[in-house]
Amino acid sequence: MIEQSCTSWLDDLASSKPAPGGGGAAALVGAVGVSLGAMVGSLTIGKKKYADVEEEMKQLVEKARELSQRLQSMVEADAEAFLPLSDAYRMPSSTEGEKAAKEASIQAALTGATEVPLNILELCCEAVELIVEFQKKGSRLALSDAGCGAACCRAAMEAARLNVYINLKSMKDTEQAQRYQSRMDEAFRQGVKLADAVYREVEEELRP
Repeated sequence: MIEQSCTSWLDDLASSKPAPGGGGAAALVGAVGVSLGAMVGSLTIGKKKYADVEEEMKQLVEKARELSQRLQSMVEADAEAFLPLSDAYRMPSSTEGEKAAKEASIQAALTGATEVPLNILELCCEAVELIVEFQKKGSRLALSDAGCGAACCRAAMEAARLNVYINLKSMKDTEQAQRYQSRMDEAFRQGVKLADAVYREVEEELRP
């Protein structure tokens, strides 16, 4: 999917196809966010004014590019994880046997459908940690891009969180659901706190 043109992918997103959906959109927006962070670093490298942080910026840019690639891969992974769940929901349920088979298939597919958006959320949290460094140490000429990157990652985390929620709601294994919930809550709190701090600081510095 990531090899599609933007127009083609967005057309698919707007269609009645089961995928791409919200999880894939979250992954793509997260990749945009961390790539904006990398841009700040790239615009800092080679500038005499920032020579003391050049090596650090190079390392941060490399990490940001790797995260972007991982998030891009999640666009496809989300579709692959959701399709079995979509198929399970369409299974017949006229008889008790069919109902039992359908429910078993749904429960089996929910794990993968939950794991991927949770991974997206956690990757976006890692991305924001990098953006914090770009915002604090990068070129002030690209400061707005650091803020935009944080905003994109925050939106991606919120979107990924909703995709986890909708699957947890149907999960019958309450212990597993609670583990996912705790893992998600921890990453979300940390990531949103950092993203909000970056955005607020950028806004305060740029506001006329």
